[in-house]
This record gives sequence, structure tokens and C-alpha cells, in this order.
Amino acid sequence: MSFQKKYLPLLLGVAVAAGVFIGSKFNFSDTSEKIFAKNSKKDKLNRLIDYIDYEYVDEVNTDSIVDITVNRILENLDPHSVYIPKSQYADNADDMRGNFVGIGVSFYVYKDTIAVIRTIAGGPAEKAGIKAGDRLLYANEKKIFGDSIQRDSITKYLKGKINSKVDLKVFRKGEEDLLSFKVKRKEVPIISVDASYKITEELGYIKVNRFSETTYDEFKESLDQLLEDGISKLILDLRNNPGGYISAAEKIIDEFLEDDKLILITKNKSGKVDKTFANGGGDFEDGNLYVLINENSASASEIIAGALQDNDRGTIIGRRSFGKGLVQREMSLGDGSAVRLTIARYYTPTGRSIQRPYGNGNNAYYKDYEKRYSNGEMNSADSIKVADTLRFITPKGKVVYGGGGIIPDVFVSKDTSLENETLEYISRSGFASYFVFEYLERNRESFSDYQLQDFVDTYQVDEDLMREFFEYSRMDEAHIGFEDHKDHIKNILKACIAQQLFGSNTFEFILNQDDPMLKKVMEIESNKTIQTPE
Repeated sequence: MSFQKKYLPLLLGVAVAAGVFIGSKFNFSDTSEKIFAKNSKKDKLNRLIDYIDYEYVDEVNTDSIVDITVNRILENLDPHSVYIPKSQYADNADDMRGNFVGIGVSFYVYKDTIAVIRTIAGGPAEKAGIKAGDRLLYANEKKIFGDSIQRDSITKYLKGKINSKVDLKVFRKGEEDLLSFKVKRKEVPIISVDASYKITEELGYIKVNRFSETTYDEFKESLDQLLEDGISKLILDLRNNPGGYISAAEKIIDEFLEDDKLILITKNKSGKVDKTFANGGGDFEDGNLYVLINENSASASEIIAGALQDNDRGTIIGRRSFGKGLVQREMSLGDGSAVRLTIARYYTPTGRSIQRPYGNGNNAYYKDYEKRYSNGEMNSADSIKVADTLRFITPKGKVVYGGGGIIPDVFVSKDTSLENETLEYISRSGFASYFVFEYLERNRESFSDYQLQDFVDTYQVDEDLMREFFEYSRMDEAHIGFEDHKDHIKNILKACIAQQLFGSNTFEFILNQDDPMLKKVMEIESNKTIQTPE
């Protein structure tokens, strides 16, 4: 079974799901007749939990029982309603808010120690003088290394209230004594725009990984810079983007559509219909526009692709998107936990729903997603099954379909061979990044004089490093034929080195040199001149 088939349904379910918890605290002294009162369903659940709390023979963690019960309830609703336990709420909130309060480092727990991969540009740690390769050993005199340290405990000491200070003791290679740093915690962005650069003098590229509260501002800043640099054509990369806030997606769409163009239709349980229209003078209403999607583009990503496709704006390139047409709203449960509950369905401007059927349960829902591999859809657009009853027509006469994802205007097949699936996993999972970190640990000085442009233009991964990676990853033992993919592997390693030295923008730029969808855009544009990101 391929990595894609084995892991992605689970990952996507987590990325785009939402949940619900029903009930209120029940008074144990009430009589049993209360169970049959008007709110008996809620009371029955709470009475059972109280019986277990007070009467059951063994000690039981009823919080875990509630979590299990809630999730079982949600399984009978839809695949995208989820419960967020108190223990996970803070991280979920940070991710959707687009920032957190901390010191601003990315790190590995490497051989029981926090090893800094990079400091975030302009962040507190960088300003204090912390560098890549440093080991964080103590925070406010609290030991944060050793076999017993947990990642949750680490973040607890590095995060905190805004403007609060943390005293760090750091080991740095080449220094005899530990270094001391006093770092003031600040808001640190969780970046949702992975990359923004020029591909040619006229063609720009922006990659968005999710839709948080800060996504539109990040996108607008990137778009403004590209326009200032002279681009008149744009690629918006939404591949593997699981969605997020609809409002962020709507603002981005508004940059591409003329005023009063319909963006989105939503309909709730009572039948109330809301329509959203473009209303602000968009800054990219006329230039050539390409939107890249794949089987992991979901929710808000599909809203963008669907709105543009239905308004005959731009060209959608790639493979059929995930197929999520449900809207969730987050609701607090009062104890630090929350639910993201499906409250409406959304429809593209032509009136089509792109939600896949889910009436047979979550397992069947995600198995249906896996069928795309077995029925040949990843390799041929002709294998995509459509229903004529879900056929819609755009204003300019283009035929589009509802019923399960956005079907692109230009199809790009996926290489589902084991070799390609493995290389894709290696490049995007962090596996190669961990190897590169170890390599940089031994050779960091040799990269100290590289500037970005020089690295992109001149650095080449040699045979020794590639062979070392083969041994590290045990590729030699797989007997799959990776010798035929040496150039691709070298490109992955170069991209991962660039990521740790220069950031995600350069990582994406280098990795994209081998990208089939970008090559398809270039084929359409008939322009092969490549620029270096700034």
C-alpha cells in the first residue's frame, strides 16, 4: 500500500474535521424520575456519568469516558464535526489564530535535547542572539533536557504570557561554558504563506498552506510585493491545503473578481440562504491566474477554486479536490474544550455542492476517497465519475460538476509508483529534514559564507552526501530502483538544506524545479525563464 493511501485519509480527516458535545452538569440528588423529563436525553447521559463517578467499584477517569462518548456521537453526524478536548484546544486556537506567544524558534528534540533548527526572522530568540544549532538546556533554571522530558513540557516553558521573560541557558558548539540569554516572549507568527516569488519576469507564485486569521494579510503582502516587482500573471498553489476560515478565503477571492460577482452561497438547517459577493476593488482582477489543486485540497481551498471556476476566472490545474462542502462553527463548552460543529452547507456560484456523500459512515467516507487510486482517477481525467444530474453551466458556457470536489480545467496526472510516492513522502514529511539537520551539525561552518543567491546558483549535493542519505534512509535495502532518481533525491536534499539555512521560500523554490503542475503552467505560458526568489 502506498504512503498516500495509507496515511492521507487519516491526516485529512484530522485537518478538516469538527465536533460536538451535549450535556450539562447533573445534580446527583435528583430523583430517577428526572430521566424521563423533558430533557431526558441530556439528563440520562449526565446521570450515567455521575453514577460512574460516585458508585462504580473502581476509580475511573470520567473525562476520558466523556471524550469517547462525544466522539462516538459525532461519528453519527458527519465526518467534519469534531470535539476539541481541553488539552488540545490551545494548540488548535494558535493554529487558527495564526500566531502564538513564545520565543520564536523551530526545533527538534534531538538526542534528548532541544536543538534549534532556525530562529524566526525578527523574533525574540533571534534578537537575543540564539543561533541555529544551539541546545536549549535550562529555562528559568528548570532542566529541559533528558530522557524524561516531554514535548508538551518543553513548549510550556518556551511559551507564556506576552512580554514575560524567560532566562535560557544554552550550549553552543565551540563554547566552553553555557551561554545565558534573557528572552522576552512576543507574538510569533504561524506562517500560512509558505512561499512567494517570481518564476519569470511576468509570472509570480504564492503557496498557501491553510486559512487562518492572518492568511489574507500574509497573502496580500505577498501579492503587493509581486505586483510591485512587475508580475502580471499569478500561480496560487492550494495543493495539500485542508482549509480553515471561510472569511480568509473570501477576501482572497475578492482580489481576483470584479465587484458584485457571486463568491459563495451557504444554506443552514432552517433553509436560510446567505450569499457573499465581491465588493472591494481587487488588485488582480485582470491578469492570467492559475490555481493549483490536488486530492488533498479541501474546504476553503475548494471555495476559492469553485468561485473562480464558476465565474470563468483563471484556470484550475491539477486533480479533483477532496470534496468538503460543509461549514463548521467553533463553540465553547465552558470547561476549556470546544466543538467545531457543522452548521451549514456551502454551494459554489453556479449552485453546486461539492460535498462527497457520507451517509454510510466515516469509514466508508474515507475508503471512498481511497478509491481514487484504485479506479485510475489519479492517472486519467476520464476515470473521474460524474453524474449528469449534477451538471452546471458557467456564465461563459463551461460545463462543471458537483457531487464531490472541484474537477480541474486542466488535469495533471499523479505518478503513483512506489518510487515516486516514497520520494514525495521523504520531501514533505520531515524525514529528509532530520537527516539534513544532522549533516549541518557536522558541517555548519562550511555553509557560513553562503548567501541565498549563491546557494541557489552554485551549491550542488555531491555523491557522498547522497550515498550517506541512502544509507541513513536504508534505501539501498529497499531494492526499488532509486538509482534512477538520483537527481530528484539530490534536489530534495538541497531543498531541505535551504529550508534550514534560508527558510520555506527557498525550500519551495528549489523543490518546485521538478514539479509537474508548475511545468504544465510553464507549458501553457510557453516561457521557460526561471528567476531566483528574493
